[in-house]
Parts: sequence; structure tokens; C-alpha cells
Amino acid sequence: MTEQALAGRVRDHVRGFLRDLHEQGLRVPVARQRVFLRAIEAVGPRDATHLYWIGASTLTTSREDLEVYSPTFERWFGELPVRTVPDQELPGEESPAPGGKGDEAPSAAVFGGAAGLAAGSGERESRPVFGPASEDERAVLALLRRELPGAIPAVRSRRRRPGRRGHWIDVARVCRESWRTHGEIVTLRRRHRPRRRRRVLLLIDVSGSMKQHSAGYLRFAHAAVACLDRVEVFTFGTRLTRVTGPLRAREVDVAVGSLSEVVLDAEGGTRIGGALQEFLGNARYVTMARGALVIVLSDGLERGDCEPMRAAVRRLSLLGHRLLWWTPLACDPAYRPVTRGMAAVLGDVDAIAGVRDLRTAYGQVQTLARE
Repeated sequence: MTEQALAGRVRDHVRGFLRDLHEQGLRVPVARQRVFLRAIEAVGPRDATHLYWIGASTLTTSREDLEVYSPTFERWFGELPVRTVPDQELPGEESPAPGGKGDEAPSAAVFGGAAGLAAGSGERESRPVFGPASEDERAVLALLRRELPGAIPAVRSRRRRPGRRGHWIDVARVCRESWRTHGEIVTLRRRHRPRRRRRVLLLIDVSGSMKQHSAGYLRFAHAAVACLDRVEVFTFGTRLTRVTGPLRAREVDVAVGSLSEVVLDAEGGTRIGGALQEFLGNARYVTMARGALVIVLSDGLERGDCEPMRAAVRRLSLLGHRLLWWTPLACDPAYRPVTRGMAAVLGDVDAIAGVRDLRTAYGQVQTLARE
């Protein structure tokens, strides 16, 4: 058999496996099927166990999916000797859940990037210490404060304001001025709907896997609060914390330093889905996301069931104007969003970009300004 014919048979076998998953009740969207096929092409599975975990991390998002996936996989690729998480955890992977639950579900991604650390779900209180900003960071912050207002998309205000031009006649103003001229209308005044920048919502991951990037992200948030009139900032690790108020301090080191008294879940576990669901469960917070430019700064390494994260990101995408996901892992050109969490939300995110510090954040702001 020629090499080309063998490749064709392998391709048909994999397609048959995906078709059988669909017939067994596991509805895998085409986008996730493509991610699965690209992952096979990029990694090259070592054996059936490796292939099993590639499929589990890209095709399933819940324990129910895994119950359909596992017997179907064994029917097409043979029974696996031991269905375990790989022994060595690669950078950017999600670590197994404590208590052994991670052995039942595909709790570890087979691959994902090159910069992230292990993500856990343990909750602990700590007071992070954020050092002072360097001279280079202060220079970038000055650039950000200058460029950010022009990069935020604008929209027509619903309220009408007096203006030199406009589609609407300012009847009240015309009447008032006509009193001075004995009822004669000298100048026809008008009203218009001025343009205003959209609200910006920043959701910053401060968990342990983002420890080396949290300070830079929070300084970026301080620059946004300083130069934009409508911006809200939240942090999340194992809980959701609103930090817009503390970031209003004029000096960046004072503002970021004060967060050590407020953000008590920093450098701990990760519950992205739970934190986003908590945000969406508050009607006041939901108003902040409606029509806003939503930027999530996170590596997306979710633990356990990814369904809450997928549902929350889906709703955020529907509420906001655009949903951007900035992750340090995407700074690696070889990065592909194939971890279970990122694969689940990929269809609801407008853009994924690499941001690991203030300099890369400034690059993304320039990209926004050009769009």
C-alpha cells in the first residue's frame, strides 16, 4: 500500500469516528472538529492513549460528553491499557483536580502553549505584593493613556445635545430666543446625537498560573481607568472582585499596591467559569457588559467541567459589543487554543491575542485603533 493510500485510509477512519460520535449523541461543532484534526496534525499522537487525550481535550466539554466519547473511541481505536493523564505536565496544561476527580474527566489538556503555569482550583487567601513600576513600564503607561481613548470604538449617544448641525430642531431653545426678538425666529437651533466611546469591561485573571503577568495587567487597567470615562475592572481567581474604585488613585504604584488589601484570591486557584457566572448573576454588573468592549485577560486554563465557562463566555459575547481574549500563551507563535476551556469558548470569542506585559498590551491597543 502506498503512503498516499495509507493516509487516505487514516483520514477516512478518523472521519468515520467523528461521524459515529455524532450518531451516538455527542454533537461536536465543526469548529471543534477542525481543532481536533489540526491538533493531530500538529502533535502527531504517539499512541492510542495520546490520541484519546487529544480527542478528549478538544471534542468533549463535560463528563456526559466523555461517557459517549470513551466507548466510541474504544470501538474505533481499540481498548486502552490505562486511561490516565500524562505523567509529565507540559507548560500551559491544566493540572488534574484534587481528590482524583480529574482522572474521570479529561482534566488535563494535552498541549496548549509555552508560557503558562499549572492551573489549580484550590481556594486560599493571600495578600500579593506588587512591586513598583519600572521606568520602561511608566513610559509605556504614558503611551497607553494617550492611545487608548482613540482605540475604543464609538457609538451614537441616545441623548440629543445642542449642536450646530443635526436632524432635529431644538424647539425649546428656538422659542426662548424668539422672546428677545418679539416672536421673530432669527436663528434655527438644532440638536444632534454626539458620538461617545463604548464602555470598557476588563476581566483580569489573577490566579497562580498568571502570577508573573498579573501586575502588568493591573497597571494596564489603571491606565484605562485614568484615561477613559466609562471603564469597569474586575479580577478573578477563585472569586470575583470589583477593583475599579481602588484603581482610581492617581499614582499607579499606590493604586496597584492597594489591591493587595482587596484581591485576596490572587496567586491561588482558578475557577474561570464560576467567576464569570458570578458576574452574570449580578444584574448591576450585567448592565456594565451590555454594549461594552469586553476584554478578558487570562490563559483560559479552566479546571473541571468547562460548561459553566462556555455558557458564561457565550452570554458575555451576546451582551457585549466585542469580546476579546488576551492571553500570554498566544505570544508563542506555536500556540493553538486547543485546551478544553479555550476550545469550548473559541466560537464565542471575537479575537484571541497574545498579551503578557504592558508592551504587548500597547501593541494590541494599536491594533484596535487601526480596526
